[in-house]
Amino acid sequence: MHSFRAGLIGKGIQASLTPAMHIAEGRVHGLDYSYELLDLDRLDDTDLAHIIADAESRGFGGLNVTHPCKQDVIRHLDSLSPEAEALHAVNTIVLRDGKRHGHNTDWWGFAESFRRGLPDADLSSVVQLGAGGAGAGTAYAILRSGARGLTVFDRDETRAESLADTMGRYFPDAVVRAGKDLEQAMAQASGLIHATPMGMAKYPGLPLPEEFLRPSHWVAEIVYFPLNTALLIAAHRRGCRTLNGGGMAVFQAVKAFELFTGIKPDADRMLCHFAELTKADSLQAERAAS
Repeated sequence: MHSFRAGLIGKGIQASLTPAMHIAEGRVHGLDYSYELLDLDRLDDTDLAHIIADAESRGFGGLNVTHPCKQDVIRHLDSLSPEAEALHAVNTIVLRDGKRHGHNTDWWGFAESFRRGLPDADLSSVVQLGAGGAGAGTAYAILRSGARGLTVFDRDETRAESLADTMGRYFPDAVVRAGKDLEQAMAQASGLIHATPMGMAKYPGLPLPEEFLRPSHWVAEIVYFPLNTALLIAAHRRGCRTLNGGGMAVFQAVKAFELFTGIKPDADRMLCHFAELTKADSLQAERAAS
């Protein structure tokens, strides 16, 4: 049996389901697949250069990257895919032949999840919260999906402006801007993308006042642990159509697995496995929505 070794670099990642998805799919394809959590909250040495070098020395073939490293990691890589370069964010590193190749599978993961979960969503005026590494991916994805207007908010206004400027260059036919007044933007919005860590077990809470949500809004979340975030609970309460972060988690893993191994995984099988892993959380979400 051929062996393959991968890992995830990030902060507060002990609840991640990415390892289980990769390992299960690897076994189906006859791989002795191991996947290690490289949690910055638990490592003595949190220097990204040292973490990547250590992974290489131990024979890792790939690394996933999550909050807060998706942008900082770029300076340690040898090459970037066109999407990673456009987004200035990397969530997948292929380690091959002594080289480090950076990719971004977040954007496709979100786009595919959105296509399946909210197929007829109004994309005339989208508000996005978060302009970090994940936010770059979701912004790119929603604009590739046909959004005509995108307003980006971030606690760091400079970061929001930078992302808006970048996306505006890649999508000149869309109106992309950094937002100043969230309440006003939500009053004019057709939908909301949440692309910050808020709502994760480690960062509980709502990313915006609940009263900003209207029944006409759709709400798309990137957080998947828990699936039923405070934002989605509030959105259900307000009558919004919603999309949890599970689909993005699965589909980014689908692409990452293929990049790591060169083997095309079965996306539907990985979705089913994810559903099994999150069954208790899904039942809780259904009860909250009913």
